Amino acid sequence: MPLSGKHNTVQLAIALDATSHELAIALLSLEGIVSFQEEDELLLAYLPEQGWDPDREQAVRAILQRLPGEPPAMEVSFITDRNWNAEWEAHLKPVEISDRFLIAQKKGEAPRKPGQIVLTINPKMSFGTGYHETTRLMLRQLEEMDIRNERIIDIGTGTGVLAIAARKLGNTQPILAFDNSSWAAENAAENIVENEVSDIRVELLDAEEDLKNNLQQGYTLILANINKNVIDRILPVIAQSAPEASVLLSGILAWDEAWLKKLLKRLKYEAVRTIYEEEWLSALVRRSSP
Repeated sequence: MPLSGKHNTVQLAIALDATSHELAIALLSLEGIVSFQEEDELLLAYLPEQGWDPDREQAVRAILQRLPGEPPAMEVSFITDRNWNAEWEAHLKPVEISDRFLIAQKKGEAPRKPGQIVLTINPKMSFGTGYHETTRLMLRQLEEMDIRNERIIDIGTGTGVLAIAARKLGNTQPILAFDNSSWAAENAAENIVENEVSDIRVELLDAEEDLKNNLQQGYTLILANINKNVIDRILPVIAQSAPEASVLLSGILAWDEAWLKKLLKRLKYEAVRTIYEEEWLSALVRRSSP
């Protein structure tokens, strides 16, 4: 589905010692910011202008207050549309997710192991490059599942990498991949074409406002690599509208696992499998047996 339009980007220049970058990135990721560039005494974060408003800025500054020491200074600037693919390609290298998956930015860019699936992902400013732990966790979960006959919704699809991976793992049923960012929706559509997979519907939708109606269409596997706050709001909707569906979650910090367990218990879900990388986790959850 072709989507077009020019976009400006918001750049957040955060004066921060390199030793604090990892924690800052983890916290900012919870606010849905997933594109970063690290320099010695500076952390640069990027997001589409359409996702920036005074409330979002206040939330980001509140996050920076949680870092150790004095809150770092942050300068906000706007960057006009440019060729993000070329800029990403200048420093992104192929990423081996597992013996099953390899993510590359160009076809034929890296040798693959026998039987390894190559996902060609040009990320622009979208989430899902394979460099983030949560993307890797979701892919590792998918490769352990039999998803051939699942009807799949990919919430917050970003680059479309999870939907594409599902197709390459042999899924034959309809897939709906959506995002509330037009930039991400365009990027996902481009990557779907690049990977020569079909029957993935990309839509510009809101995870909270539009989810209930789409769940009525009989989807059996929900992919949600988003963040804790959104998961807290949409999992009750999924439990009510698609109680038989399995839900594969990430975007949750390991130290929030206790919160997740409480949420699952309240909604009568159980974690079937939970895996971890660094400070992040991914959980496959299903409704508990009566």
